[in-house]
Amino acid sequence: MLKGLEQMLKKDFDIEFKNHEILEAAFTHVSYLNEKPNLKNRGYYERIEFLGDAVMQLCVSEYIFKKFPKMPEGKLTRLRAAMVCEDSFSKFATECHFNEYIRLGKGEEKGNARQRTSLLCDIFEAFIGALYYDQGKDAVVKFISKVIFPKLDEGWFDHLMDNKTELQEFLQQNGECKIVYGEVSVTGPDNQRTYTMNVSINGKVMGEGTGRTKKLAEQMAAYKALKKLNK
Repeated sequence: MLKGLEQMLKKDFDIEFKNHEILEAAFTHVSYLNEKPNLKNRGYYERIEFLGDAVMQLCVSEYIFKKFPKMPEGKLTRLRAAMVCEDSFSKFATECHFNEYIRLGKGEEKGNARQRTSLLCDIFEAFIGALYYDQGKDAVVKFISKVIFPKLDEGWFDHLMDNKTELQEFLQQNGECKIVYGEVSVTGPDNQRTYTMNVSINGKVMGEGTGRTKKLAEQMAAYKALKKLNK
């Protein structure tokens, strides 16, 4: 599996690791080691994920600080939160085919952990941590300049920003108003729910959105309302 991962990284991203052990650990779940007594002293992703999270916070902060010189601190914070979050990282991991190379124990594999949003996010952060440890910040910036930064110009993170706060601030410029979020529907099995929520302003529905959680669906509804109000 490690050889296939290294070949993919070289082919798709022109990345070659010097420290093969840290790359292997970044893609290893503890359940895999628990089933391999001969590997019990080898590393797994959790410690490296800790490093990757910090590196991503720094790299993304630096990029958007330079890209948007007039953007206020509050909006920079909301944009960074949209870019550096579980939902975004899990999608990047899948897009980069990282899910195909995670080493899992049999129980986790049967439980469909390879598609679990939280694990995909962790593995993406662990890869970033491993890349930083192996090759430094410049290599990380080069990678995320291919994978993440172009999506900013495409509006990829708009629906993940704190649109609820932005909507409230926008509406309160003209005095108090009543904002209510309501559940429209819930579909899918227990472990793959899709929520549809709407937002009403003074009793009038102004936006509707869907998401894997109620919070994400509410953010999308607020985003739709903001677009309508800004027309």
